[in-house]
Amino acid sequence: MPNDPTSRSEQRNGDDIYPHEHPESDRVRGGGFTLWFTGLSGSGKTTIAHLIGPELDRRGLIVEYLDGDSVRMHLSKGLGFSKEDRDTNIERVGWVASRLTRQGAAVITAAISTYEETRRKARAMVEQYGRFIEVFVQASVDECARRDVKGLYQKAFAGEIKGFTGVDDPYEEPSNPELVIDTEAHDPEESAALIVAKLEELGLVPAQVTA
Repeated sequence: MPNDPTSRSEQRNGDDIYPHEHPESDRVRGGGFTLWFTGLSGSGKTTIAHLIGPELDRRGLIVEYLDGDSVRMHLSKGLGFSKEDRDTNIERVGWVASRLTRQGAAVITAAISTYEETRRKARAMVEQYGRFIEVFVQASVDECARRDVKGLYQKAFAGEIKGFTGVDDPYEEPSNPELVIDTEAHDPEESAALIVAKLEELGLVPAQVTA
């Protein structure tokens, strides 16, 4: 049926979709920023993020998490692990982080975010509205494998998982991050304290008031 609207909908391929800027899109609430963790699986990104979030909340900030696994379950469900799909995933995270930053939130992202060019795109989106603080959570492949309770590294070493970041797929280390945290030298609590101190130094987090 040529006039059936369902048939027309099924034939759409995306070329006839035109995004619109809405009337309120130039309004920015001050104070928003994105704290962007990048590093190998098992380096400690999520653990540190879950220590920092409550501390920022305690100091009066509105905190939003964009964790890699949660994003893949919801926002990026259906994407695989090809370079194209990984780039798409991180660009989605960057876009959402930019919108939350515009609304004044303290956004904490914890995703491997393998490629530097894609992280630059995420930075550019966020910096339209607030600060982007890239934190390279550093740990060796051997140490990440030792911490891995899921056994993914062992499967990757054995060739059972292909394209695993840090094993048979490259991870591009940040060339100029705001902060490098070596989680083999610092435990999670020390790492979180270093990051919060950096946020205080940048004027993004009010200093802790002692009695």
